[in-house]
Amino acid sequence: MPGSIRIGELQNKNFDVVIVGGGTSGLTLAAKLSEDPDIHVLVLDAGDVSENDPKILLPAQYGVHFGQEAYDWSFQTTPQKFSNGAQILWSRGKVLGGSSATNFFIWTKPPADDIDDWERLGNPGWNWKNLQKHMHELEGYQMPSAKSAAAHGLNFDDWHIGKNGPIKLMHSANMAKSQLSAYESCLKLGIPKAPAPMDGDPTGFYFCPLSFDPETYQRSYATTAFYFPNKERPNFSVLTGAHVTKLVTKSIDGTLRAEGVEFIHGGKQHVVKVGQEVVLCAGAPKSPQLLELSGIGHKEVLKSIGVPVKLELPGVGENAQEHMHCEVSFELRDGVDDISLDVLRGAGPGVLEEQMKLFETRDGPFTVGVGSLFFVPLEHFSDRAEEIYAAARKQIAAEWGAYPEGLRDQFNIQMERFEKRSLLGELSFIPGFLDGPNPPMPGKKYFTVACLLNHNFSRGTVHSTSSDPTKDPDFDPHAFEHDIDLQTLVELIKFARKVCSTPPLSDMLGPETNPGVEVETDTQLEEWIKGNLSATFHTVGTLSMLPREKGGVVDTQLRVYGTSNIRVADLSVAPLHVAAHTQCVAYGIGAQAAEVIKGSLGPAM
Repeated sequence: MPGSIRIGELQNKNFDVVIVGGGTSGLTLAAKLSEDPDIHVLVLDAGDVSENDPKILLPAQYGVHFGQEAYDWSFQTTPQKFSNGAQILWSRGKVLGGSSATNFFIWTKPPADDIDDWERLGNPGWNWKNLQKHMHELEGYQMPSAKSAAAHGLNFDDWHIGKNGPIKLMHSANMAKSQLSAYESCLKLGIPKAPAPMDGDPTGFYFCPLSFDPETYQRSYATTAFYFPNKERPNFSVLTGAHVTKLVTKSIDGTLRAEGVEFIHGGKQHVVKVGQEVVLCAGAPKSPQLLELSGIGHKEVLKSIGVPVKLELPGVGENAQEHMHCEVSFELRDGVDDISLDVLRGAGPGVLEEQMKLFETRDGPFTVGVGSLFFVPLEHFSDRAEEIYAAARKQIAAEWGAYPEGLRDQFNIQMERFEKRSLLGELSFIPGFLDGPNPPMPGKKYFTVACLLNHNFSRGTVHSTSSDPTKDPDFDPHAFEHDIDLQTLVELIKFARKVCSTPPLSDMLGPETNPGVEVETDTQLEEWIKGNLSATFHTVGTLSMLPREKGGVVDTQLRVYGTSNIRVADLSVAPLHVAAHTQCVAYGIGAQAAEVIKGSLGPAM
């Protein structure tokens, strides 16, 4: 049966490729592989299809939930443990389509150098040229009207974006005046316009495309792009509600082979046979857990959870990198006439009905995106850049002997990026309240600046704490073990305040809500950041594509070292983080993985 398959239909059925996780990368990979009618693909996903769910499809759902601790209608949340004992939540989409169904719609691409650095770390073929080819083919961008292009400051002579792909993209129908004013204020402060944001150089301010379908103005995500259009293929099957627990493996001449995939469905345990390949696409927090539960990982971790060692691979769950962030927020002045997401916060049925009527005419807050942002090097937002760089070099030199060889290679590249003026920081401008700890006041409108760290030096871990597959792994980002990460966020907050005090944006803003005027000195900002840090859910690196002797888990064919048919194709393989929101990169990895795997499969089962 094509498309959604029933559990009973799996008995005695062979699949060439079993994909664990029907998220951003997983569905991309499945759709690409099943273009060949001789390749039979099964996707196992723990979530539901959730077709026609307005909480997924309708833009600005984050606006409805501003001020709440979590909006977990389709998320799983895991406490992230910081080295100082603090915890935050790490959310991801537990639904077919994964986090592409729950993200902020943002479509940004990294600098070309950031991807080329993957190749420099020992991964031939994993470079900007190849990944950009795949990302470009997936893009289905619709050109805006001349009026919209002018409002967004767009010059399409400098853009290189695909227009015929399955991921529908557009610029938001409306822009808040506050976002446009932020753009003007940033230009006054010397932030340049990004010269080629979709083609390898996003340095500066731009209004990014959003993953909205211009025909319906609903979310375009992995499910609408890759599952619905292809579900009638007889060689493309998806089983939802399937919580994978481990891989069933067998050692053959010293090499581990996956014979099956064990999962829970309907409260019962099942095993599906693996014909040729199994590919983990469960995301950077979950894919390493599945390897560990299958006996693949660091022997001490496996011993601690009581799982027999099938294959010792110490890099599993290491090298975790996350875009950490915190926010600065201001009230809008009374009387400022501007579109704001705050009208959706805690709105009752009557208000939502009124806003939905506006949405039907492509007006109101449901048509406003959060894609106004800039990516810049430290020099653009801090006069302390050289001081901070020097301190980072000094710390790394002092600790050099304690670093494994693979991490030394990464740090050498990251220190080279100082000279290249890589894009260490991001500010994202949001027409509404999105932060804490000071709560929003009823009836007030707000403006938020998210301050994001792109190239963090601190490396975290993701490890299982139990052999129970229903228990989430422990994620410790080891935040601020390298002081450059903390100092970069301090400087971003100071610059965000500077932007907000510069006309024309300052003319719209009232008092600061967070951090608050009482948080003023660098020391006070450091302490405030440590207590109010959040994750962007852009985690990478936990199954890094690196040489095995340098802490790698997968090779350039995405095959797990020491195995014959276990691969990984999600953000966990990215060995070094990038200056971009990761939706586009996750799709690109799935597409490039399909090209790699197609070239190595044997005859169909």
